[in-house]
Amino acid sequence: MSKRLASAIAATLFVAGFTTGSAQAQNAATASPRAAQTWVERSDANSRVLLEATAQFNPESASQVGLSAYDSKVTDLKPGIDERSRQLLVETKAKLVALLGNEKDSNVRQDLNILINSVDQQIEGIDLSHQYLLPYQDIGQLIFGGEFALLKDDVDAKRRSVAVSRLQCYVGKAPGCTPITELAKARTTERLGEKGLLGPYKGDVEQKLANTQRYVDGLRKLYATYKLDSSEAKAALDALDTQLKDYDSWVRSTVLPRARTDFRLPEPLYAYNLKQVGIDIPPQELMKQAQLEFVELRGMMQVLAPIVAKAEGIDATDYRDVLKALKKQQLNKDQVEPWYHEVIGKIEDIIRREHIVTLPQRKMQMRVASEAEAAAQPAPHMDPPPFVNNKGEQGTFVLTMGNPSANGDSTQGYDDFTFKAAAWTLTAHEGRPGHELQFAAMVERGVSLARSLYAFNSVNVEGWALYAESEMLPYEPPAGQFGALQARLMRAARAYLDPMLNLGLITRERAHDILTHEVGLSEAMARQELDRYTFNSPGQANAYFYGYMRLQQLRLDTELTLGKDFNRQAFNDFVIGQGLLPPQQLAEAVRTQFIPAQKKH
Repeated sequence: MSKRLASAIAATLFVAGFTTGSAQAQNAATASPRAAQTWVERSDANSRVLLEATAQFNPESASQVGLSAYDSKVTDLKPGIDERSRQLLVETKAKLVALLGNEKDSNVRQDLNILINSVDQQIEGIDLSHQYLLPYQDIGQLIFGGEFALLKDDVDAKRRSVAVSRLQCYVGKAPGCTPITELAKARTTERLGEKGLLGPYKGDVEQKLANTQRYVDGLRKLYATYKLDSSEAKAALDALDTQLKDYDSWVRSTVLPRARTDFRLPEPLYAYNLKQVGIDIPPQELMKQAQLEFVELRGMMQVLAPIVAKAEGIDATDYRDVLKALKKQQLNKDQVEPWYHEVIGKIEDIIRREHIVTLPQRKMQMRVASEAEAAAQPAPHMDPPPFVNNKGEQGTFVLTMGNPSANGDSTQGYDDFTFKAAAWTLTAHEGRPGHELQFAAMVERGVSLARSLYAFNSVNVEGWALYAESEMLPYEPPAGQFGALQARLMRAARAYLDPMLNLGLITRERAHDILTHEVGLSEAMARQELDRYTFNSPGQANAYFYGYMRLQQLRLDTELTLGKDFNRQAFNDFVIGQGLLPPQQLAEAVRTQFIPAQKKH
């Protein structure tokens, strides 16, 4: 792993703003708006204690959730950052524990426990990182992310102009600011002599070095787009270019010799990653369940293959050959958005007709990523709206056309997301009724800061997205159903390949063969997947399958309990209304609130 675990936690705050608690959802239906607002305001005051603490060290994430007061500030990499941030978190936890001891309201108490758990995990991350890892920072991506948070169409123009001030601080041209590249060098150098520390994974470092110029070029384009062409801005961009070239040269001469060739993390770090995403079973058990699912899905695809071949005029019967033929129906960059908009229109019609879930009253936003943005996050994704001080901004479904990091070849594109049949399941996952619907519900209903910023877990968010895919699958055309099964096959493969790779039970080469031959991924997508399992985010990809499994189990348990009284739309609305509660808490909410309410009808 190439970056400090605590920084990774802080950086995820901007994507962690989607949760609401079960008690809040219940009160919204029974309490007056004034009463509900009172406890939310009190809870938010508690949350700001933690938010202010973490924002001191990672102000970019505070900007991303909508706190404009931090727009000109930058990540703290000054000497003693681990000790200083840890001490502040310990002090913050003491304040939160004291607040909990005096709190009587169950809603506020639940939120305080969420905050305390978040602090505990951040402290654990700092300790593990300090114990095992040589500090190393991808400064190019850090700066691009901090600037991109402000340089978007849906960000207020006044905030966009502050991007210049933030950039000036990054490069040391603002009062009190030292070039962040120099601080990063010093932080690594300080512990370079500690031979017991693991250096970053060599492949990760090399990939990051290959992306640096894309970030610089991407920022120049953004500055031109938003007409931030002052002499100060140009000077800061030129300084950035020079400093990043110098930093990369230093990384090649100083960090790469300490880089490790074995991507595997020490067991405590991998276990921490699994806990962070919400997986609460041993990886060996997860592997067994995922392997069974993989075999079952592969069989289902083989059964469906002749039907798809007949419907699409394909001369093949093996599911792999049918998939290859479907992938030939590629969309170019100008065709992608119109086709996806057409598909989302059909999906929304199905959702309404079949009473699957309640839809927002506005259209879904969608765009194609720039090359710099794709370098930072190569896969299609949902760019969430600000969850603090939101003034009507929406999340955006971001499509990518290629993996700029693949062998340094910026022309090598995926064929996994840009063939027509893939649009059905990808739209259901990232758009509606998947992530976009989750985010929209959180923004439009309003949640406490604790539940919107600190209760995030990938098991819930990705579990809902796969569940959304399965809800749409029966109503899609055969090719769309085939694409949905292939996507689920990939998630099952993730859930056994990721732990097998990290436990040393399979080679990267064999995993590559499974992804390309059995799952049918492109070379670019297979590389991205393997990078994800091995060094970009080990453990996180497991959350998709596990979250889906837990949510389907909860649905079945609820159906068995309610029988003829089970209402699909009511269940789905209730689940999404709980935000991103961990599986056990979500199950408790369904058992204690949803089921009794349905029995009364």
